Amino acid sequence: VQLQASGGGLVEAGGSLRLSCAASGSIFSINAMGWYRQAPGKQRELVAAITSGGSTNYADSVKGRFTISRDNAKNTVYLQMNSLKSEDTTVYYCNAGGLYYSGSYYPSGYWGQGTLVTVSS
Repeated sequence: VQLQASGGGLVEAGGSLRLSCAASGSIFSINAMGWYRQAPGKQRELVAAITSGGSTNYADSVKGRFTISRDNAKNTVYLQMNSLKSEDTTVYYCNAGGLYYSGSYYPSGYWGQGTLVTVSS
């Protein structure tokens, strides 16, 4: 599975961005997909995840501001980020084919290359 992430950039606080992640390769194995982020010196943390059936979960810090969605026909997952804050600044990574169980997402070894989101205050 190959993942191509895009959509990062520079935005002012309060603004919006939409990240995209397109999957290719052995995509028949993909059920759940997720977005993570990792700040320098910190562990990678789950931002949001979604199953092929549309079940979702979110980190508390982004609930009400971010929305994850997917287009199964295009094998693409999106992360709509609204009301961005300076603390959202970091690199975002997509993951595909992980385990979604009991409302939690456990990542697979398939990662996108990362896309940088910078929120200016």
